Amino acid sequence: MKNWRRVLSAMLVGALAFSMVACGSKEAEEPESIAEVTEELENNELEDTGFYSVLTGLPVETEEETKLRPIAVMTENTHIALPQYGLNQAGVLYECPVEGGITRMMAIYDQKTAFALDQIGNVRSCRPYYAFIASEYDAIYVHFGQSIQGLTLLETGIVDNLSGLDGEVDTSVFFRTSDKKAPHNAYASGEGIKKGMEIKNYRSVYNEDYNGYFQFAKEENMLADGEDCQVIVPYFLDNEPYFIYNKETGLYERFEFGEKQVDAIDGEQVAVKNVIFKNCPSSIYEGTQYLNIPVDGSGEGKYFTNGKMIDVTWEKETESAVTHYYDKSGNEIEINPGQTWVCLIETQNAEDNKFYATVDEFKDK
Repeated sequence: MKNWRRVLSAMLVGALAFSMVACGSKEAEEPESIAEVTEELENNELEDTGFYSVLTGLPVETEEETKLRPIAVMTENTHIALPQYGLNQAGVLYECPVEGGITRMMAIYDQKTAFALDQIGNVRSCRPYYAFIASEYDAIYVHFGQSIQGLTLLETGIVDNLSGLDGEVDTSVFFRTSDKKAPHNAYASGEGIKKGMEIKNYRSVYNEDYNGYFQFAKEENMLADGEDCQVIVPYFLDNEPYFIYNKETGLYERFEFGEKQVDAIDGEQVAVKNVIFKNCPSSIYEGTQYLNIPVDGSGEGKYFTNGKMIDVTWEKETESAVTHYYDKSGNEIEINPGQTWVCLIETQNAEDNKFYATVDEFKDK
């Protein structure tokens, strides 16, 4: 239960800050860090409210929170953009390759958590596969511009979106800082996203027929039949990322560019309960530099948790459907409650991913 407390604290930072805003407290300007919230949680029994986040499977305070649409924010992941703001408050994080060998991220937040954050991002432009993924979560998709292919897709209404190039909402949702040069200095605020949703008249609750994305385990899934895997190394070349399993916390800690990946809001290293690899085909749009990564159909992948990994298959029947993941017996997997990091892996590069049973094995490579 102690591990769940640490993961839950990441999600409660925003909730506590939101409460302070509502009360008009000056402390709302500086939300409590995850470490501070964790200490408070460890001194008290964690109350199970019976209501759970659709993104994380972790307890939330009210039933109303389970009905609120999430917020998906495009986030830059180059060295100049570091540190990013808000990664530890996200329920789900996607990392996908884009042009030039770099990766870009999309952080998906419970709505209440997102609204409590003063700075999120930095925010970068849309690519079609991210918009499709955001639609799987019935999310409000926040981005600063888009590729030509992304614009064509957004114009179909596949997902409700807030763009920094939309004169109707740009200055309400987004702002620039002076510590970096454009385009690396554009951020969104929770209050701005809320205002943008109001301007666009976007609904704030899930569609009535939405049933969520993940299936969550009711008891800790230890992947008893899985292989040992304490270090996960995606093939991504520019940022050279990897995850190391921490036995004490039960979380995979994230590294890139040769150092810890840290959230600028709380100063803590990013660490997640689950990691999923989804192998997808890819190509280049003719006459462009942009990747085309179809996220529908079916394919292979891997699921990592508690220092173990298993092979999975995935299926997404249509472009508007939700992806489902299955184990070798054909059963839909149940992931552990907590934050989840999903990597889109180009199928032709899947063999370049590396997995190590122990940290020592990784260090000796």
